[in-house]
Amino acid sequence: MSETVRARLEWIDALRLVAGLSMVGLHATADATGQPFVTALPEERIIPMMLRAVLYIARTELFLIISIFLLLMAQHRSGRGYAATIALQARRLLLPFLFWTVFYAVFNLIKAGYFGYLDAVLAELGTPVKWVGFLLLGDVKYHMHFIPTLFALVLLFPLYRAAYRWPVLGALILICLMFKRQADLFVYAQFWGDDALPYLVRAIKIASYTGYGMVAAACLALWQRDAPRLIAPWYFGLGAVAIVLLQAKWDATWQTIQTGRWPYDHTAGYWADFLMPVLLFALCMCLARQGWAPRIGRYARYSFGIYLCHPIFLDLAEILLAGSTQPPAIIVLTKVAIALPCACLLTFGLARSRHLGWSVGLGPLPWQPTALPQLSSRPS
Repeated sequence: MSETVRARLEWIDALRLVAGLSMVGLHATADATGQPFVTALPEERIIPMMLRAVLYIARTELFLIISIFLLLMAQHRSGRGYAATIALQARRLLLPFLFWTVFYAVFNLIKAGYFGYLDAVLAELGTPVKWVGFLLLGDVKYHMHFIPTLFALVLLFPLYRAAYRWPVLGALILICLMFKRQADLFVYAQFWGDDALPYLVRAIKIASYTGYGMVAAACLALWQRDAPRLIAPWYFGLGAVAIVLLQAKWDATWQTIQTGRWPYDHTAGYWADFLMPVLLFALCMCLARQGWAPRIGRYARYSFGIYLCHPIFLDLAEILLAGSTQPPAIIVLTKVAIALPCACLLTFGLARSRHLGWSVGLGPLPWQPTALPQLSSRPS
């Protein structure tokens, strides 16, 4: 890749880094039970929920678009076959996933012991069905779902070539998200309380998220045809759509502030949440020729590790803050102040370890002499 082309990919590095860091703040804006500070007064929820609305623009769907975009770019350049591509991605995604799955299965005992549900978590560790969920769904921790979902989408990468040939197929994301909305409503109504529910929801998610793969392939096609020039006339139109979506997000956020419940029933908020990553990616691609700081690339490579590590320190922060009478805004800022630098330091340390760098995607496997080539971004 020429230096000019590489420099133009600094917008991707910026997206990776911002998305990775924002996930720390995003997960910090919920209480220790994952809810929007239910016992707080509505006015006390304003700052945490508004912060969440901003951070949620760079959600895991953005990571998926980035990852598939870079995977298709590398595959197009190398001509690597399907089996070789999948084998490489399995080593780069699934081995760190297995490592952190086992780690969090044990680490969860600390928080469970402090908050009084240790027996339930210990029982889960001895239940084979729970381990199936850990490995297939990534539900050992709230953030681990990303890797099995991404790998499932990677398996389908030949499908996205249609959108590379005909970029208009990127618009299929609208049909896919419509399908997801209706299918989710159906399975939740019909299978609530059934052990099959999370697997059905994940199958729907993977099927509908192929739309993001189509978006990534369409963007790659435009990028290779000089996207900034091709899309520039649409820039203000994209910006206008983004403003409309942001308004919908604010409305959904205000509903959460008032009710203390996540706005699952807010239809406009649903579309805003799932389309904003597409708009953000497209807008940054339009601005690719602007002055992106070259140093961004040095830090973007750590975003996957920060994503994987940050729940460690959020859990510890929640233990330290247990029983606190501080308002939610102070609790959120305290959790971010603890988790963000600690997650960064741990990631830097692991990246420099000859034996554990692979666990954050930044080193060779213990039995390999050199690092694997980088084909895709992970959350980044």
